[in-house]
Amino acid sequence: MNQYEVKVSRVIDAPPAAVYAVFADYRHSHTAVLPKPYFTGMTVQKGGVGAGTEITVHMSVFGSKVTYQMAVSEPEPGRVLLEEDKAAGVRTIFTVEPRKDGQASQVTISTQARTSPGLRGLVEKLITPPISRKIYREELELVAQFVKNEAKEQVAP
Repeated sequence: MNQYEVKVSRVIDAPPAAVYAVFADYRHSHTAVLPKPYFTGMTVQKGGVGAGTEITVHMSVFGSKVTYQMAVSEPEPGRVLLEEDKAAGVRTIFTVEPRKDGQASQVTISTQARTSPGLRGLVEKLITPPISRKIYREELELVAQFVKNEAKEQVAP
């Protein structure tokens, strides 16, 4: 089967529970950290926090528009969150692991996706991974900013 995989990791200065909560909350924080203009919309169809959530994600990359119908599961609650569109053959996994005695988090976003057959699939394998890595680096930066701002708000009188 033709497919590609993309993986990006970063250490974020926030406890794993705080970082994981950003990804698991599809009604508020997860939407806030999706890089624009690539992610043009996300609608919660069912649930909204963690396992059992169903979302519709709209993306636009270099003029190509794609919609995914993702089902969310938590293979390892508090550590691994999985979004999957079985029809499209796309799986995105968010993994959050403790670092610095639990004061920081190693965060990895990885995607495995099926490619189209033939020449188009070859082009997808060449072009999609570098673009996806750029998008995921931006998303991880947005997560870092989000948890930093949340921590400031909790400290403010």
